[in-house]
Amino acid sequence: MSQTIDRFALVTRHNPVIREVMPLSPLSVGNGEFAFTADLTGLQSFPESYEFPLGTQSQWGWHYSNASEAYTLDDLQLQYLDSHERKVGYPIDPKGQEEPFHWSRQNPHRLQLAQIGLRLFSSNQELIQIGDLRETEQMLDLWSGQLTSRFQVNGIPVKVQTCCHPTSDQLGVCVESPLLETGLLEITFRFPSPTMPSANWSETMHLNWAADDSHQTRLLLESSQSGAFTRTMDQDGYQVVVAWSGGEMIQESSHFFRLVPTRTNRRFEFVAGFAPIEQSLPLSSFQAIQKASKVHWEKYWMQGGAIELAESHDTRALELERRIVLSQYLTAIHCAGSLPPQETGLLYNSWFGKFHLEMHWWHAAHFALWGRTHLLQKSMGWYKEILPVAKQLAQSQGYKGARWPKMVGPDGVQSPSNVGTLLIWQQPHPLMFAELCYRSDPTQETLEYFRDIVMETAEFMASFAAWDDTKNRYVLGPPLIPAQESHKALQTVNPTYELEYWRHGLEIGLAWRKRLGLQTVPEWEHVMGNLSDLPVSGEVYLAHEKCPDTFTSFNKDHPSMLGALGILPGVKVDREVMRQTLQKVMTNWKWETAWGWDFPMAAMTAARLGEGGLAVDLLLLNATKNTYLPSGHNYQRPNLLAYLPGNGGLLAAVAMMACGWEGGPRLHAPGFPTDGTWTIRWEGLNAWL
Repeated sequence: MSQTIDRFALVTRHNPVIREVMPLSPLSVGNGEFAFTADLTGLQSFPESYEFPLGTQSQWGWHYSNASEAYTLDDLQLQYLDSHERKVGYPIDPKGQEEPFHWSRQNPHRLQLAQIGLRLFSSNQELIQIGDLRETEQMLDLWSGQLTSRFQVNGIPVKVQTCCHPTSDQLGVCVESPLLETGLLEITFRFPSPTMPSANWSETMHLNWAADDSHQTRLLLESSQSGAFTRTMDQDGYQVVVAWSGGEMIQESSHFFRLVPTRTNRRFEFVAGFAPIEQSLPLSSFQAIQKASKVHWEKYWMQGGAIELAESHDTRALELERRIVLSQYLTAIHCAGSLPPQETGLLYNSWFGKFHLEMHWWHAAHFALWGRTHLLQKSMGWYKEILPVAKQLAQSQGYKGARWPKMVGPDGVQSPSNVGTLLIWQQPHPLMFAELCYRSDPTQETLEYFRDIVMETAEFMASFAAWDDTKNRYVLGPPLIPAQESHKALQTVNPTYELEYWRHGLEIGLAWRKRLGLQTVPEWEHVMGNLSDLPVSGEVYLAHEKCPDTFTSFNKDHPSMLGALGILPGVKVDREVMRQTLQKVMTNWKWETAWGWDFPMAAMTAARLGEGGLAVDLLLLNATKNTYLPSGHNYQRPNLLAYLPGNGGLLAAVAMMACGWEGGPRLHAPGFPTDGTWTIRWEGLNAWL
């Protein structure tokens, strides 16, 4: 059902407004390829006042430390695990090879490109601290993508406008204040070290201001109003091109520069563009960036889907609507680029800035449901690029097809890990993505674009399943670690979610062969039709068939068995067994150990079971890892301050609950309560599978 929604009112009533320092809620501007995160001044002036690293990151900005002495996976000794009468090698044990093991985990790592801030002075030339600011108010205008910050310094007003070009990695800034006329306001450019000083990613999430000799910054002034910083480190580098409206760029130290505006105007503008070192980057003006940002974001909000909940009687409705609107903004700037995103997007480095392919579904599948499939497809070219790497990985382990890794950088090379290398639930994701893109654009061109990805992905899946002669069935594992990562690789057989996803993925692969006019593959059909039944005990689904204590000893981390019905259509699922499983999860699960995407996953299961009230309760469950900050980010823990899979999962769940799913009840908003407490208005959504 389509409803007419005042989209401007819907979006702008949730514009974040910050009036005090919120260490967990800095705000960002970005475009999917580049993002800049600001403090209360609209720039990165007081980073020490924030728990969040105030960063500037891009999809292209990566670094290999000590590249001349780099390691490859061939330098690692593999540990060979028993797998159905043969041994398969995995890079899982760092003992005796700590240096190459940890180097391979850390490299490449994503760069923090710069920190750009204000330097403010009192009339007696003392540096102003953030506590000295008064009348502070900052608003992120979602409709235009512009961040406007206002504050006073000793009673003198300052206004800062910050925006990002929608198609170029350029930051536009305009500062207005009488302080400019008295020389009491400067712009600073600082460049952190690219080095990773620890093997523990959580110890490297903040910008590194040590190791000055590990990188070089060179300033080339092109005119009195423009210049370029050339950044080099090992064999990598990038450039920051800057243009300003009048002033002088002064080098303070090796990696610290001051841009001192002329004292002739109360308005000062500058643009900073970021690019690989060999790339030409013509800069736009601030006004051009501001206009382009406004046009882009208005188009973004007017196209695609919308959900309005404000007329609901449930007092939680406006908060859920806020989370929905802000999650659309955040996933657009952090999850809609040419690479799969890291779990913290373009904010700061988690797991050294690498992305986790099992999370890509949670980051990006929702785009297809919200009528923005083109944003999902932007990252699919990367799968095509690394297909040879994925095929080599499968071949090295004795499998056919392509095995998609778990934790990777742009090169597609898997990172050694005693957990990540044994996960398999990322494997069917490209099949799901291809199917979503085809349903959005059911053309021969789409079929050909995804052809090799689909065929090689399904080929590995059929090859990975092992025949069990004793029970005449195909089994998954051992070795494998399921989505619920608390299980040991050699003791895990037939995890519920992975079994159903394997069946669903092979079904997609066979459907694509038919669409392409290709003959069927009997092996794929045989595997799909003879996969093990989903493991049940006591009328509930188990984590895997050798885990009878699923709801006692293993009632933590992800309740991934729920994903077999919710994320997936659940062809092999007994709905009453799943209903009892969901009830068991609700009463027995340690939700403090769950993750941000577990709540929408469980809500999707509840929706398919006709439990709309429970679905909403799950989306709004009072749990630390289901916290949505004033910025809209999904908080997890002190070293994981933002978690984009939670935002993306929320969008997938609410779209499904509002628009429905194939084969579901023909009701308006079938996944929401039907008792009259909720009024759901939606438009531009697509039904889930």
